[in-house]
Amino acid sequence: MGSKELNVKLLRYTPNAEEIVAMGARLCYSAASIDEVAGGIAVRDQGDFIRKLMDMGHHTPFEHVTFTFGVEGVSRSLLAQITRHRIASFSVQSQRYVGETSTQNRGETFGYIVPQKVKELGQEAEEEFHRQMQQIQEWYDGWVQRFGGDRSSYEDARFVLPNAAETKLVVTMNARELMHFFNLRCCNRAQWEIRRLAHRMLMLVKEVAPTLFAKSGPRCLQGTCPEGKLSCGQMKKVRLKYLAESDNSNKTTLE
Repeated sequence: MGSKELNVKLLRYTPNAEEIVAMGARLCYSAASIDEVAGGIAVRDQGDFIRKLMDMGHHTPFEHVTFTFGVEGVSRSLLAQITRHRIASFSVQSQRYVGETSTQNRGETFGYIVPQKVKELGQEAEEEFHRQMQQIQEWYDGWVQRFGGDRSSYEDARFVLPNAAETKLVVTMNARELMHFFNLRCCNRAQWEIRRLAHRMLMLVKEVAPTLFAKSGPRCLQGTCPEGKLSCGQMKKVRLKYLAESDNSNKTTLE
């Protein structure tokens, strides 16, 4: 296994997402029946209405549509961050039930993520990091053997595994929570690993729901930077980047 790279897939999402959001919103302001509201929405494009809802800050209808992602090649450190987004559902590979012995990994170390700063230091630093992971693998294998070598051994042997250890998860968020997630985690001040994950997730949802996520990204896209003195100072550059990506995603038709 050894060093792992990020892999993100959009597994499932609410079809006709714009229509669902529009139905929820229009019902708030209409005396019509459910059938009448649904029928009126199905016959016309809802793009302008969706954009109006976002400008008004009427975001509750966006909670009716969800997106489910499969994520691998991320660290336990990232897991600690993403699970702070509590309006989401997570299923995570268990270190208690899934062993990480070198035998199970066909003679290799457990999967792990190499920190960005280590890579920036060059090949020698990366090799040192790999050696450290190999040492931890030996410690882990030793504890598994001393604890009996069965599945119950993983429960306490995992205590020596590092934050760098890879994990896999399935995560589901509604559109409103995703927008909030992108606000915080696409920011240049977010930690590099979760920022990279958030950006990949944003690109995936823009492919299938470009209007819903047309304005999604770091908070500085819609106003001044909220970080104050801690700002990255690159707001113009960030806006140009997301504007270019938005132009590309608008070429994709909502399914």
